[in-house]
Amino acid sequence: MITQSRLAALSMVAASVFIAVSTFLAKGLAGRFSMPAVDEDIHPLQITAGRFLAAWILWLAIVLYRRRAFQPIHWQLHVVRTVLGWLTVTCIFWASSKMALTDATAISFLTPVVTLALAVLLLKEKVGPVRITTVAIMLTGAMILLRPGTSAFQPAALIALTAAVASGFEALYIKRLSALEPRTQILFLNNSIGLVIALIAASVVWIWPSPLQWLLMAGVGLSMAMAQIFFLTSLRDGDASYVIPFMYSTLVFAGILDYLVFGETTDKAGAAGAIIIVCGAIFLAVREGRRRGNTAASSASEDAD
Repeated sequence: MITQSRLAALSMVAASVFIAVSTFLAKGLAGRFSMPAVDEDIHPLQITAGRFLAAWILWLAIVLYRRRAFQPIHWQLHVVRTVLGWLTVTCIFWASSKMALTDATAISFLTPVVTLALAVLLLKEKVGPVRITTVAIMLTGAMILLRPGTSAFQPAALIALTAAVASGFEALYIKRLSALEPRTQILFLNNSIGLVIALIAASVVWIWPSPLQWLLMAGVGLSMAMAQIFFLTSLRDGDASYVIPFMYSTLVFAGILDYLVFGETTDKAGAAGAIIIVCGAIFLAVREGRRRGNTAASSASEDAD
């Protein structure tokens, strides 16, 4: 019999698969797929627009099906969060089209480092020696992967790094919004505002896609939407400290797709750096989850007293 915690873990693995599929399809659309009767590749800005369009249609259907009235909307938080989310997605798609998916994915996993740094600088949270050491280890892994100042350095890695920074800022806004509004409302508004932003940005580089390109862009959007659904389901059904580490299986699925279809792999140094980053991220996720659990248990004990 499959327990609820195992189902939560499977949901997170499913989310990871869909994330890998979305970046894989974006990479193909940006020029890696060999498609007949296609004169031009799709720019990452346009791929992002396709992603938001498909996801918006899905969330619109969900909202109409549920027929629930919206709670008060915090527009400023939504707009800032969505701009950061749009930047994150665009940079991930762009970086994925220029480098191995494993490298781009691993660099994007530096988001917890950025979030932690912002929590210290903006929220004045206290950070102990264990967390500082873990962050230092993850940054070391990033330097091994990036190799700045050497011939192995990839400029596209800076694009992936921008995605990690933007995602770190976005996480703070998601945290604030999650305490104020229901998740379905947040996701629908995120995709609605994101669609407007993405279409405006894509208008600069827009080409009319072929039917196959339209289909693939829809696949990018639906994959991201399914990833969101499975991610939220996993967090609902399981403890974050248990399920979040399974999210890093994205690296494995992205690497498999990249190798089987495009024949691309990372080198030994890149693999070592990626492993260090992922191990550090998993440790942070588990430790932060336990700390929150201990804090909640302590508060409950004090209330009982």
